[in-house]
Amino acid sequence: MKLAPYTIQVAQELTIVVGAPLVSGFTAKVEAILQGRRGPRILQPYYDLAKFFRKEMLMPDEASPLFILAPLLAFVCYLVVPLLIPVLTSFPLPLGYMGDILGGGIVLSTAGFLVALAGTETSSPYAQLGSSRAMTFGALIEPTVLFVVFVVGLITSTDLPYAMSQAVHSSLGEVLAPAHILAAIAFFMVVLADTGRIPIETHSGTLEFGMIEEARVLEHSGPAYAFLAWGSSIKQLILYTILIDVFVAPWGLSSSRELGSVLLAVPALLSKAMGLGVVFALVDNSFSKLRLFKIPEFIVAAFVLAVLAVVIFYLGGAS
Repeated sequence: MKLAPYTIQVAQELTIVVGAPLVSGFTAKVEAILQGRRGPRILQPYYDLAKFFRKEMLMPDEASPLFILAPLLAFVCYLVVPLLIPVLTSFPLPLGYMGDILGGGIVLSTAGFLVALAGTETSSPYAQLGSSRAMTFGALIEPTVLFVVFVVGLITSTDLPYAMSQAVHSSLGEVLAPAHILAAIAFFMVVLADTGRIPIETHSGTLEFGMIEEARVLEHSGPAYAFLAWGSSIKQLILYTILIDVFVAPWGLSSSRELGSVLLAVPALLSKAMGLGVVFALVDNSFSKLRLFKIPEFIVAAFVLAVLAVVIFYLGGAS
């Protein structure tokens, strides 16, 4: 039985939206085990979302309607990106040509800007502090991502995520090319920083020293907070998917529209994402947290790797 392309498109969207809390819950469980704790249940994020959606949504007196609209708008932005990247199939779907990988990055950046803007709507110093830090470090992360995409685009001769994935999948030499390896490491470091794993932020912590992600959403409650928490897990899975299916291991994707092949691609993606989550948990728990002002050095190191990848490519190291 062959599925219609738009049916597969919906399946991709549902896989990211429904599977994101599962990956977050699994990673949290692994982190707890590494720290010698029992930790939450793997399905705890689903229970938390259900609880948040049932709670009352409060709004500070100083805030404008944007405080309520921003979480929903950011969530919509997160829903756009899975339409552009290979999630379940190795072949492009009808909406896969709406934008290239840079377009997906712009959409993710827009979501982050909306969340930060909502944080500044209140008079809470912690929310404003988190938003300011997020925008400051985001200004360093985005050029690094641009260079990483530039390198992979040079190697694969395209900037479309599906075409990049096919080029990497077609030849192991593409994956092992020195320029590609450096670009993948740089993107790996960017994902570490963007998901709050290293070098100073505890992604789920509420200490002022390292509050960035949690500080931005500190004043939200009820359904608004649910959309923010859900969107954060979706963003994490999207970044994992890009790293896995575009840069490193685009295997396990369905090469046909057969129902069985598409269904097998769902656990394949989630398994790879959970495996990557284990790697991130190991990295996060293997390093002492650094000072706040060490973050730029960490991101600049990733940027230098991306630039070095360009140099190696032009010197012939990508062949």
